[in-house]
Order: sequence, then structure tokens, then C-alpha cells
Amino acid sequence: MIRTAFVVVAVIGASFTSGSAYAQVNIEQIVAQKIQPILPKGGGGGVAVAVRMDGNTSFFNYGMADNAQNRQVTTDSIFNLGSVGKVFATTLLAQAVKQGELGLDDPVAKYVTELQRGGDIRRITLGQLASHTSGLPDVPGQYEHWHRGKYTWPDFVRFLNSWKADPKHEPGKQYLYSDTAMVLLRIALQRRFNTPFAALMHQRLTGPLGMTSTALPLPRDLLGRAVQGYGSTGRPIGRPGMEGGTFQWPGSGQIYSSSRDMATFLVANLGELSDHRPIENAMALAQQPVFTVGPRFKLGLAWQNVPAGNFTIIDKNGGLPNTSTYIGFAPQRKLGIVILVNRGKQHATGIGRQIIHALAQDQSEPSSEGEPNPDNE
Repeated sequence: MIRTAFVVVAVIGASFTSGSAYAQVNIEQIVAQKIQPILPKGGGGGVAVAVRMDGNTSFFNYGMADNAQNRQVTTDSIFNLGSVGKVFATTLLAQAVKQGELGLDDPVAKYVTELQRGGDIRRITLGQLASHTSGLPDVPGQYEHWHRGKYTWPDFVRFLNSWKADPKHEPGKQYLYSDTAMVLLRIALQRRFNTPFAALMHQRLTGPLGMTSTALPLPRDLLGRAVQGYGSTGRPIGRPGMEGGTFQWPGSGQIYSSSRDMATFLVANLGELSDHRPIENAMALAQQPVFTVGPRFKLGLAWQNVPAGNFTIIDKNGGLPNTSTYIGFAPQRKLGIVILVNRGKQHATGIGRQIIHALAQDQSEPSSEGEPNPDNE
């Protein structure tokens, strides 16, 4: 039987004043209360949480990383980030824009030259890929219904060159969530810098930030800390560290990370790492809205921008059959949270926003904009 009551709490940061000590008591109570709906009641799974508030980072760990091995979740357990990994590519894009190495309005075909033989694909820009406004489908199979199996690189190029825009799939005109676009963005970055995406991510982002447990794919020395993924009912799905998905070439899979590393990424996105100002400036650019979906929902470069009472939450979520993830923060309040669950179809986004509201002592109803329906993932 899973031991969901197991909790580890750690706090890293500045020395406490009486005020921040009181805030820490509240953090632990709020997280313990709000996280209950996604704690596994049976079967496999666990949750790792990192909270940033008052200049301190707190870690809370629940349940099991791997039931069969009797491994509990820790701050250094490594999870599949799912679509939260998209903000790594868009941060690298924003960094290159800030350094004058490319532009958001550059056509993707400028860098992925095979696409210069295509049609409407030549109208799509890097900024549109990064903001889910390219018009490309979520996965190619939604367009090529006849295709069977995974997409190799030649398959992908064929699909992109044959793709045709229409009024509901027009570049720059509407929000259409697209894994296809984000995978293509990785390729464009690879081509611009003549460096595999995983190496580029390490050289420019995770390496400088000291995120030593973040990788694509997981190297052998980190596999021992990878969690087992479970379905919504607690049944194991796949192997720890497994790469899956629609696309089949190096660098097209999911990014893995720990709550400790993601807390560093969170702190940097809050602008609280003074010795990494260029990276933080790129992150700030990536967070800025570039497309308005509706009055209460805007898109940055992969980041979602939603109102929360008298402040704004910037966040990103991810979900696969065996993982549910969330990172969100309120820049005006200098607080944020990371939630990593090794179980699919969990409401990590809703829980994350509830915790941010509670920590900010805001009584308004958290937004449901951009929150996926876990039952449809």
C-alpha cells in the first residue's frame, strides 16, 4: 500500500525573520491542504513540490517515486516534464533574440532550409511557433490521417511541406496548441547554432544555472533517480526515463528534471538570481504576452498569462498518460510553485493556481484559462 503520508520538507534561502518563519508555517499548511486531491489514494505515484516565497525555497515531497523499488519521492527525484519542457526552447529563442542572433519574425524556413520547397510553411515565423499561433496541428496525424506510426525526420519534412493553411489554421491569427510547432522550433534553433538541441540547452541555459539533473534524454548516471510513471489509476506505464511521443529522431523527446532544478529555473524566472542577468532578461522577454486569446488569457513564448485578482500568474503545464506537471509564478508577489506528479491525468494546474492564490492571500477564484482537462490528455 502506498505511503501517501510520507512528507519531507526542506527550506533553502535567506535567514528567517519572524515574519518569514510565519510565512513558512503557512506554506506547509497550504501545500498540505491543497495538494490532497492529487495525492495517490492507491496504486503508484507521488508528488514533488517546490515553493518560492519571501526569498526562500521550500520543498515538499509525498508518496513514492517507484513502488516496486520502494523508492520515495525526494527533491532530487527526476520527473518527465511533459509540455513544461517547452519553456526551455522558448527561453533559448528569447535569449537568441536578446543577443541579436535571430528574430521572432524570422521565417522558420530561413533556418530549416528543407522547408523552402514547401508552401504555406514558408509563411510561419519563429515567434508563431513559440506562441502556438503557427496554425500547425498539435500532431501531424491530425492533418495526415492516413499516416501510421511515429514520424521520422523525412516524414516530418514531407508533412510540413505539404501542409496547407485554411481559415481555422492561419499563421498568426489564432491560438492552436501545437507540439508540432515546438518540435520544429527545436530544429530551427539547432540549425541556427549548428548544435544539437540538448547540447544547446545545456550550454546556454541549464549548465550556467547549475541544473545538473535536467537533460534530454536522461544519461545513464541520472536514470537511477528517474521516477516510475503511472497512469491515473496507479498502473505503471513505461520505464523510468523513457522517451516517448510522436517524433522519432534525437532531441525530439521529453525533457526530464527534478524539483530542485526546476526551483532554480523558477527563481531565475522571478528575476532573483543577480549573477545571471542575461538569462533572466531572456526569460522576461519569453514571459511577455505576444498574442491575446481573450480578455483573461494571453500567450507569451509558451508561457500562459492569466489574471489573478490584483496580480498576474504566468504559468505552463504539462501532461502525459504517466506524468502531470506545472510551473507558475506571480512576478508582482515574488512567489511561485513547481508541481511534479509521476501519475497521469492529475489537476496540477488547478492545484498550482489555488496554492498561488492562497500564498498571496487572494480570495478571488483562480482562472481556469489554459488549464487542460486531464481526462482528455
